[in-house]
Parts: sequence; C-alpha cells; structure tokens
Amino acid sequence: MQEKLKLTQEWDKTFPQSDRVHHRKVTFHNRYGITLAADLYEPRDIRGKLPGIAVCGPFGAVKEQSSGLYAQTLAERGFFAIAFDPSFTGESGGFPRYVASPDINTEDFQAAVDFLSTEERVDPEKIGILGICGWGGMALNAAAIDTRIRATVASTMYDMTRVTAKGYFDSEDSEQARYEKRLALNAQRTKDYRKGSYARAGGVIDPLPEDAPFFVKDYYDYYKTPRGYHSRSLNSNAGWNVTSSLSFLNMPILQYSGEIRSAVMLVHGEKAHSCYFSRDAFKALKGENKKLLIVPGAVHTDLYDRLDVIPFDAIEAFFRAHLHCEAPANEAR
Repeated sequence: MQEKLKLTQEWDKTFPQSDRVHHRKVTFHNRYGITLAADLYEPRDIRGKLPGIAVCGPFGAVKEQSSGLYAQTLAERGFFAIAFDPSFTGESGGFPRYVASPDINTEDFQAAVDFLSTEERVDPEKIGILGICGWGGMALNAAAIDTRIRATVASTMYDMTRVTAKGYFDSEDSEQARYEKRLALNAQRTKDYRKGSYARAGGVIDPLPEDAPFFVKDYYDYYKTPRGYHSRSLNSNAGWNVTSSLSFLNMPILQYSGEIRSAVMLVHGEKAHSCYFSRDAFKALKGENKKLLIVPGAVHTDLYDRLDVIPFDAIEAFFRAHLHCEAPANEAR
C-alpha cells in the first residue's frame, strides 16, 4: 500500500512556468515502498511516444528548484521529463525525514525509470536520466546497475561518498580522519536515540561570514536568496540530519562506473570548486560513447539555473543522439 502524499497544487517553483509545456504532479514508488513525488513536464504538442528523462538534484534541493528547471526546459525541447524529490525529502514520502542513502537514492532513480518505462506516452527504449550536483553521482551509480537507462547526463557533479569519506580535494583521506568522523556520528546516533528525534546539521550558513570560502558564498547566493530559496529545500533551511552522511563513509558509489556501457556525458563549470569530481569520474569511464563537457568560466551553481550558461543545446543533442530520436520538425527556441 502506497503512502498518501500531500502535494502542493499551486506553482511554487523558483523559475517561471513555461507556456510551451503541460505540467502536472505525479507519484510513483520505489522498491523500498517509499512513495516519491514528481513534477511531470510534457510538450504541449505530443506526437507519438516520446523519449523520457528523469531529473533529480542538487543534493539538499527540491524539485521546485534546479531539477524542475532542467525538466521543464527538456520538455520545451520535445522530451517527456519528470523532476522528482528523493526519498525522505520535499514532498516525497519516507521516514525519518531529511536522511540520504547511497543505496536508496540510487534506487530512487531506478524507480523513476520504472515510472517512465510504463508511461504510455514514453518509448521504454528511449529513457535517460540527468543528475545535478550530488545526484550526478547517484545518476552514474544508477547507470552502472540499470540497463534500461540508455543515456546519462551528470551536471556539476559531486561524488558524495568521496567527499564524505575523504573531504574536499581528498584533504581528509586518512584512516584517522575517517575514524574521528565515525566517532562523532555514532555518538550523535546515541544522542538522537535517547532524545527520540534527529538533530539537523543546518543548511547553508546564514548569516554569511565575510571570510567564507568562495564556494560557500556560491551556495549562499543560490539557496539563501530569492534566486533559489525554497521553503522545502534542506539547503535553504535546516539541512540534513547530522547522521545522514554516516553510510556514505563506507560506500563508494562510483566503484563500477567503468562498467557503464550506455552513454554518459559529464558537464561541469571550468571554475567550479567541484570540477575535479567530473574530471576524475570521466577518467574511469570506458567506451566511445562517453563525453566530458567543461563550460568555460562557469562556477558550480551557474549550472543550477543560469539558462545562458547551462549548455542545453549540447545536452539535448547528446540525448537525441544516444536515445536515437529526432528533434521535432517545428521546434522553436
């Protein structure tokens, strides 16, 4: 029996609604029995079965932010697209709230593929996924396990297991550093269990210190200002549970990325602090259907919502080439 969700019906996105697509709310469930909420975007002029794209991310965001913008833009370009909230976050189900899991969140992408594969308007042989930030890593993990996924795009990707276990730029890559993290997180587990609730880690720091690193200022500019703030976004508010990252310490999600046979494109900003994740991930990929696209001058959050920076022409061309579908004859930009 699926969990019943309370879904907001008004337009509450951080981006304007397009008059070129139909929008509606849908739900589907993963194999752990968690019901997921999604915004579905489809071209107004639907002809035959369409290629389907599932979009998620960034890590700590909701579908009303960056992923919804990507999905709506792809729908404008002729794709049947959904942007979904991961388990335990946003309008999706799952308890306790505000927890992430490298396994369950990879499964969330596969559940989205389940939905698209059985949707009458979608060609089940033409399904792709797109992950943003931390969900870029989840998307690669899903592509490594799910042979129904024909093409994957990871935009401004984070490998959340790597950064959790090793720190930024692998600066904490030692047994002792990981042991100290385990000590702190397991001590917090005891406190949470005794209290009967889960302490929150806090979202993006606010107020912003003058000496904050640039990437923190970058996140602040998106999550804490009218540009990208949303009331359900973890990063805009109280953040994940403190213990949410515990399982990420032991589970490298890109372990089998070298065995991905389907097409993959990694898109990253040249000046993003996180660019090394995509550069390193690309080195592990094999085959002639893999691509790394570096966007000149772009920082991490530029690929969240800057329509003049996100290379949608290249993303569309990649999906069309590897999902084997032509652009609509009357398509207008």
